[in-house]
Amino acid sequence: MDARKIKSTRRFDLLFSNAALHWVDDHESFLRGAASVLKSGGRLVVSCGGRRNAHDVFVAMCPAMRDRRWREFFRKMPMPYFFYAPEDYEKWLPKFGFKSFRVELAPKDAVYGGAEGFAKWLRTTWIPYVQRVPENLREEFIAAVTERYVAKHPPDADGKVHVRMVRLEIDAVKV
Repeated sequence: MDARKIKSTRRFDLLFSNAALHWVDDHESFLRGAASVLKSGGRLVVSCGGRRNAHDVFVAMCPAMRDRRWREFFRKMPMPYFFYAPEDYEKWLPKFGFKSFRVELAPKDAVYGGAEGFAKWLRTTWIPYVQRVPENLREEFIAAVTERYVAKHPPDADGKVHVRMVRLEIDAVKV
C-alpha cells in the first residue's frame, strides 16, 4: 500500500522498511500511518537513504542536466528522492507517539566494477533521471555523468569505483 496512507484494522508488533522510504515524499504521513497500525510497545525499524546520500553522484549529474543537449528534459523535474536527517525524525517521532532508541546517519561504501559497473548502476538505480532522456541519447547522457564522476572519484587500485552512500537508520517504539 501507499506508505503515505497506511491503514489496517490489524495491529502489529513490528513495522519494518528497508531501502524504500527515500522514494516517499511525505514522511510525516508515513509516521502517522505507522503509529496507527502498531501496538503499544510495537517497534518501527527503518533504513533508507539519508541526508546527502550519493551526493557526489548529484554533483556529477547536475552539469550534465544543465548541458544544452539535455537541459530541456530536466525542466520542472519533480524531486524523486527524499533524503532526511536525524533531526527531522527526532522532531517527528514524538509527534506521532514514538520514542526513539536510535536515529542516525550511517555511512555506506557502495562499490562498483569500474566505470562500466558505475554506469550500469546509474542506468538501473537513477531511473527517474536517466529515463527523462530520450532513448537514443540515454547512453551518451550516462557516459557523460560517468566520465565526470570517475574523473573526480577515480577507481581504486583494484579498479573499483566507490560511491559514498548515507543510510538513515531508525529504531523506535510506539509508546
